[in-house]
Amino acid sequence: MDIAQLHFLVAEGDQVQRHALADILVHLGVGRITQAPDGHTALRHFSAGITPAVDIAIIDLALPGMDALELIRRLADARCRAGIIIVGAQTNAVLFSVESMADAYGINVLGAIGKPVIGARLEALITHYVAPADKPAARAADKPLSFAEVGQGLQAREFDPFFQPKIELETGQVKGLEMFARWRHPLYGVLGPASFMQALEENKRIDFLDWSMIEKSVAACRTLHDQGIPISFSINVDQGTLAHPQFMDQIGACLARHRIMPDYITFEMTESAVLTTDPHFLERLLRLRMKGFGLAIDDYGTGRSNLQLLARIPFSELKIDRSFVDGASKKQAIGTVLRSCLGLARSLDRRSVAVGVETKQDWDFLQGLGCTYAQGYYIAKPMPLEEFPAWLADWQHFF
Repeated sequence: MDIAQLHFLVAEGDQVQRHALADILVHLGVGRITQAPDGHTALRHFSAGITPAVDIAIIDLALPGMDALELIRRLADARCRAGIIIVGAQTNAVLFSVESMADAYGINVLGAIGKPVIGARLEALITHYVAPADKPAARAADKPLSFAEVGQGLQAREFDPFFQPKIELETGQVKGLEMFARWRHPLYGVLGPASFMQALEENKRIDFLDWSMIEKSVAACRTLHDQGIPISFSINVDQGTLAHPQFMDQIGACLARHRIMPDYITFEMTESAVLTTDPHFLERLLRLRMKGFGLAIDDYGTGRSNLQLLARIPFSELKIDRSFVDGASKKQAIGTVLRSCLGLARSLDRRSVAVGVETKQDWDFLQGLGCTYAQGYYIAKPMPLEEFPAWLADWQHFF
């Protein structure tokens, strides 16, 4: 990132402080700075057609006219892609909440900083900026396909599991693979869940996909074991599939066919699915754990967690949603929530899995926090089974 090529907007109501911020930016090597004395003026500089576009905006919370909270909301409505740095004389708790609000609006928050603004701290936040990438053109099949089309694809066995490695942060060792369903469509190529999950959910037949992926994932586990790679597999299942009366018998028969022990298989369910008071469902989870299967709570942090219910669930892993992982090293609000999630896992004596590790900074940050496992594109994208042995050899050579 060449800071001299970036366009900065300084939105600050106090003229002396506005000029002081601009002086700091000049000292850092910024080449283009626009100043705004109030929120309305600041918003106009984000209007379509204004060139060069604002790359980074420094916004004071106490802006006159339109305050910073409204400005942030209006920028979110306009799908602003600029990096936003929030400054204010408020407490750290208030700054944290503002940062969290902006994140929730979808704003690219680089961080929040209290007054008086120190150049070194401002520079550290600026280094978090990454220019937004142009969005690729949408494919025709990015839209959901019909239930009939999905059913035909399942019958033709066009659905395959892809696998993403799960890495132990302390050692760098590959400790497992998580399954992701993919549709090898004869016309549209490899499709993700956005193309087929809606049709299955609306028709209450996710079990069709679940059992196809369970069978193929357990078979893949046997294939790797036969190649001398005794690795564990995590398989996503819907609550309805797991609650079926024949589930225990069917999964037992599947493992017997492929000669796989239960402790090599972890079932992943969303937070909203497992946090229930239904004793029948809890009994099913207990039976799975008592037989040796792992249980992971996926997307943790996206639901409305009841800690009392969470403590009753016999899960072995807590998978922290990517929204609290990607960028946690750069954004205080996200990092604080991530620390809380990891602390909860430790207090319940469960393993923690951070999903969505996109950068080395995120990796290093998670190591420092004592997270157990990591997954994400920084490590590897989900891949077909046949590509995994070569990837594993490269990873082991690197470490």
